[in-house]
Amino acid sequence: MEFKTLRNIENSFRQIRLYAIVFAAICISVTGFAVWQSYRFAELQRKKIYVLDKGKSLMVALSQDAAINRPVEAREHVRRFHELFFTIAPDKNAIENNMQRAFNMADKSVFDYYKDLLEKGYYNRIISGNIQQRIEVDSVICNFDHYPYTATTYSKQFIIRSSNITRRSLITSCNLINSVRSDNNPQGFNIEKFRVIQNTDEALIER
Repeated sequence: MEFKTLRNIENSFRQIRLYAIVFAAICISVTGFAVWQSYRFAELQRKKIYVLDKGKSLMVALSQDAAINRPVEAREHVRRFHELFFTIAPDKNAIENNMQRAFNMADKSVFDYYKDLLEKGYYNRIISGNIQQRIEVDSVICNFDHYPYTATTYSKQFIIRSSNITRRSLITSCNLINSVRSDNNPQGFNIEKFRVIQNTDEALIER
């Protein structure tokens, strides 16, 4: 009888110890989950930015790593530069205005290319011949594997005269370096080592 009592006491102690271990494990799990969720919630709240719209309404905006959008900004920077530099109207002031805006996005290599065209009388012929020039950018391929980044642009160039339209295949390449953002350079890039790889006539369209 005494032996059975001892066995019952021993089994009771084992059960109590097992229950205590299980209870402690559950408490630790619940506490760990609660702490993890608290940190996660705090991190999500830090990504929210509250913007006051002219003192009238409060809007919520989400913040994100600026580096995520850099490839998109790089392509837009190169695309905008080409639109400014290669879109030409037969107006001296319009040409100079576009060129100045393009120079704010690039280094001296672009200015040297412009001076070369200027010395060859390219812009004078456009003005005297009342020629329009526009560009359609097909694609901008950027390589972000190493710095400075590289970009290759594939586009179509249209030389519009009163009697015909010349369509050219234009391929250019350049390097991209990070720069300070400004009103003249909102994407924060600067074009280096700009060069034209190909600029050949594809078709002559009679008007």
